[in-house]
Amino acid sequence: MKFVSIVMESKSDYSIMSECSETLKKFGVPYELIISSAHRSSERTIKYVKEAEAKGAQVFIAASGMAAHLAGALAACTTKPILGVPMESGALKGEDALLSTVMMTAGMPVGTLAIGKSGAVNAAYLAIQIMALGDDELKVKLQEDRISKAKKVELDSSEIETIL
Repeated sequence: MKFVSIVMESKSDYSIMSECSETLKKFGVPYELIISSAHRSSERTIKYVKEAEAKGAQVFIAASGMAAHLAGALAACTTKPILGVPMESGALKGEDALLSTVMMTAGMPVGTLAIGKSGAVNAAYLAIQIMALGDDELKVKLQEDRISKAKKVELDSSEIETIL
């Protein structure tokens, strides 16, 4: 079965990454969510990536803060797409995680999203878009979602008085 793997560096990341899993649920995209650390449980992380690939993982989403090596560690283990979500933490409020995630060595790409909730939601959307490349039903759901968002903007706009 094809699915998205969400790997979090720690349990504290769940309050943000639950937004990612909820977005995947909304589209009916199967996912697996685990906690595994690039630093504290590196062997577990490597083993998990191989097992997840064998089970059908198509995209990996990595959430980590501060030094944020998780996305890079996943990229070193697979050729599947890796999407990194920097977590807001520490004195730099996630800017360190953003830079750690985005500054990957050439040939080891990680698609890096925004810090925090927006990044978590957009990581789910990007994973869905990647999976929709081979799934017409999912492609239609994405198109319907875009139409719905456009209609909401039009509705919101019509509720505001314009004075010229």
